[in-house]
Amino acid sequence: MELGAFSVSLAVKDIKASKAFYEKLGFKAFVGDLAKNWLILKNGHHAIGLFQGMFERNILTFNPGWDSNAQKLADFTDVRALQRELKARGVELTTSVDEGTTGPGSFMVIDPDGNPILVDQHV
Repeated sequence: MELGAFSVSLAVKDIKASKAFYEKLGFKAFVGDLAKNWLILKNGHHAIGLFQGMFERNILTFNPGWDSNAQKLADFTDVRALQRELKARGVELTTSVDEGTTGPGSFMVIDPDGNPILVDQHV
């Protein structure tokens, strides 16, 4: 099962302080809007999302259809197919994507330790 590009989405208290900290670790702003309290930083193929005031917990995020540079892949498994496969494996979803749609969509699952995992397709 190929889930797509991986990143960690961090719920931060002060996005400017977090940005400055991760820049010291070699991360550079890649995409986002600091004025709207969200920013994606990259270091090589590694991505960290900083989100202030958008959610309570850190989230593991997978993006079907994207490579590590947020570029559309020619071939990928659609989020709806991933959702169907996980349901068939007995994984409980906390949110789901409408199976009757196409294009962007997302669903979320929670691991046994309470960590949210977002599968978020943008294409």
